[in-house]
Amino acid sequence: MRVFISHSSSDKSLARGIAQGLRDQGLDVWFDEWELQPGGNFAKAIGKGLESSDAMVVLVSPESMQSWQREEIQYAITTPRFEGRLIPVMAKPSPDVPWILQTMNVVRPGRTNAETTRRIVEALQQPAAG
Repeated sequence: MRVFISHSSSDKSLARGIAQGLRDQGLDVWFDEWELQPGGNFAKAIGKGLESSDAMVVLVSPESMQSWQREEIQYAITTPRFEGRLIPVMAKPSPDVPWILQTMNVVRPGRTNAETTRRIVEALQQPAAG
């Protein structure tokens, strides 16, 4: 399973820990620091990353809800293969969380990256909807 990590720059540290934890669990992870090259076409690379992924972990925070990340979320919500495979992680409380994310299998960060990763893996192991 290829997992796309969607995050804002303010949540980079948490995203990095989750990406590494998921990779350590044997998942194929698309994480911007590992995939984007300086001077590259970021929009095209992100689009290819989304198209090649089976699931998305989206870190939700006030900053993410004010960024391009909303477009990644919209893509996942409207793409059938992501049904049941869009995992919101509440990085920081945000009053602007789209209602649809609140209806999904929301993951709260644990005390450690390992605990957070375990929760995400458990959510990804749930049978996909559809």
